[in-house]
Amino acid sequence: MINIYEILETIKMIKQENLDIRTITMGISLLDCSSDNAETTAENIYNKIMKKAKNLVSVGKEIEKELGIPIINKRISVTPISMLTPGECVDDYVKYAETLDKVAMELGIDFIGGYSALVQKGCTRREEIFINSIPVALSRTNKVCSSVNIGSTKSGINMDAVYKMGQIIRETAEITKDNNCMGCAKLVVFCNAVEDNPFMAGAFHGVSEPECVINVGVSGPGVVKCELEKHKDADFMGVAEIIKKTAFKITRVGQLVAQEAAKRLGVPFGIVDLSLAPTPAIGDSVAHILEEIGLEHCGAHGTTAALALLNDAVKKGGVMASSSVGGLSGAFIPVSEDAGMIEAAKLGVLSLEKLEAMTCVCSVGLDMIAIPGDTPAETIAGIIADEAAIGMINQKTTAVRLIPAIGKNENDMVEFGGLLGTSPIVKVSKLDSSIFAKRGGRIPAPIHSLKN
Repeated sequence: MINIYEILETIKMIKQENLDIRTITMGISLLDCSSDNAETTAENIYNKIMKKAKNLVSVGKEIEKELGIPIINKRISVTPISMLTPGECVDDYVKYAETLDKVAMELGIDFIGGYSALVQKGCTRREEIFINSIPVALSRTNKVCSSVNIGSTKSGINMDAVYKMGQIIRETAEITKDNNCMGCAKLVVFCNAVEDNPFMAGAFHGVSEPECVINVGVSGPGVVKCELEKHKDADFMGVAEIIKKTAFKITRVGQLVAQEAAKRLGVPFGIVDLSLAPTPAIGDSVAHILEEIGLEHCGAHGTTAALALLNDAVKKGGVMASSSVGGLSGAFIPVSEDAGMIEAAKLGVLSLEKLEAMTCVCSVGLDMIAIPGDTPAETIAGIIADEAAIGMINQKTTAVRLIPAIGKNENDMVEFGGLLGTSPIVKVSKLDSSIFAKRGGRIPAPIHSLKN
């Protein structure tokens, strides 16, 4: 039973420590929307999403008002669009993207994810057409998010897809350069993508998921930092205990909101994603948690160890608070979306190489990182391959969301706005990766993938 102390403690976390529910995400299967022509498929997509999600925003606002818990985003994820038919040309898929954007605007949701493809072992002809459509689709839409899974522990890394995505990221940056290359901020390249991720831009509704489901992503870096501030003399075991207990409390709030939303919308409750999702707001930073543990700045020696402790403790605390944990669950380190990461990158103490090391132990990967606008597609492909290798070998989800800021150079700034924040342009190696990127084929799955 919830007592008065827990109620007051939750109010304090919300009012003073930036606790919020980052997103309620409704996953919707579109597998039954395919038809024999693109117009009918688009109409089916529109009708199904409108029917399933018509009350999503209003229910989110009701819960927010009644419980006093901020719910920052209401989102939708759908079946990977590359699976729908017909898909005979780029225009077919762009039509589906525009339909997704239209329904998102009419429903008042913040983002819709699932303009996606799963090509970890190879591409079909239709998936190749779909991938070619991504730059145009993202340039013509405002709320559509796209992702492509290019590798997994079971299948290895599809290096043809890696190189292609390096080209697609550059093309997307060029086609959206008049909007600060915003298209790239809505495009993620995954290894080991999960089917129940509520966070954008990588959310999609997996084929093994129910017809419709509610997934919730919590937040709360500020709450963790405030708790650590009260225990300056704690050793590492003590720090881990504090984080675990705090993560438990945060997750209980997420569980409450998720169950209530599912009940009111009449759909199953899926998962709570435990990830600590930062924002550009002061006091809501994962980097500042690491600094509270004892680092002068995020990026100093010891950063990876501190992040490993944080990520593990968040998971240990969260799984005790909910029997339905999923998604990515851990700590995000998106540069532009975290005030402490932005500061460290500005000072030059947080390099791309250090960020890559940190991704070995965090929730996802190289996230929301602006790089010089003249970075070649081959170099981008090399960065994707490195990050995918970390995910493949370590049996974890990794991802790359890079923004080549066209017309900008190292140490310039790029502004995305809202939760996407601001980013300094991070230095990228000038060494040539073109022969590597163009070699083609597939990096084989590691030996420990043979678990059957």
